[in-house]
Amino acid sequence: MADVALQPSSTAAARTAQKRSGLRNVLGRKSTIAFLMALPLILLIATLVIYPAFYAVHLATLNKSMARFVGTGNFEFLFKRETFWLVVKQSCIFAITAVIFKAVIGFIVAHFVHNIPAKGQRKWRGMLLVPWVIPPAMSTLAWLWLFDPSYSAFNYTLSFFGIGPIPWTGDPYWARFSVILVNIWVGAPFFMIMYLAALKSVPDQLYEAAAIDGANWWQRIWYVTLPMMRNIIAITTLFSLIVTFANFDIVRILTAGGPLDHTHIFATWAFRVGIEGSDIPLGASVSLFMVPILAVAAIFILRDISKRGNEA
Repeated sequence: MADVALQPSSTAAARTAQKRSGLRNVLGRKSTIAFLMALPLILLIATLVIYPAFYAVHLATLNKSMARFVGTGNFEFLFKRETFWLVVKQSCIFAITAVIFKAVIGFIVAHFVHNIPAKGQRKWRGMLLVPWVIPPAMSTLAWLWLFDPSYSAFNYTLSFFGIGPIPWTGDPYWARFSVILVNIWVGAPFFMIMYLAALKSVPDQLYEAAAIDGANWWQRIWYVTLPMMRNIIAITTLFSLIVTFANFDIVRILTAGGPLDHTHIFATWAFRVGIEGSDIPLGASVSLFMVPILAVAAIFILRDISKRGNEA
């Protein structure tokens, strides 16, 4: 009888020990520890990003006084305005052109730095990162002086060659060129440092094998470097596309959307409509229109990465 009485208590003790060991195993996993350490940051992002995003969706469904629900009325109003479609066109031109040139320049400069002896690389990396480290608003003010219609340093230099003066911020074509140029100058170092890190991870044995097979410089780039860097190229491009679409300070400081709204992008026009025009719901609607465009780009880029991962 005593043995029978002791059996339930021993079973309970075994279950308790099993639960403790199971909890210990769970806490011992690296993935669990990583999640718990990242949990404060996840909660912070949820508070500062997810909540404002849903609140923006809510604002976009209200009228100008934010007192009445209008559904998709703000979007229907935007679709009928020519300025809105001009902003969509300019945002796509601005983002795509700037990202392509940043990627190409970053790739070229990364190869240049990668081929420098190790002792001199630190100095070059530091100098080339300066445009990206400086706050864009501060560097754009310097560019504004270079583009100044009366005292432009560019026009002064071009005058020695009998060229100019060029209305850098007064003509729609040159104003678009100016904001894209400044964005490239600010963002190219980011591509450079990302590509430089990817280049250092490519095994030298692959280049040696390609050279033995008779591959020239361009073939080594095309068949060895690019395939090994394709994932970092895709992720960097997607990240830069998102940041460039949401760019505000460069356009705002350099042209303020002018001349005649020909350099407005989503962020600056949303500010113009929502803050300066005192129509917060309409400004929220303009900013939300970036979401489907970036979602399509993200789907194509990330799907291509997943396909390559499955093939590998």
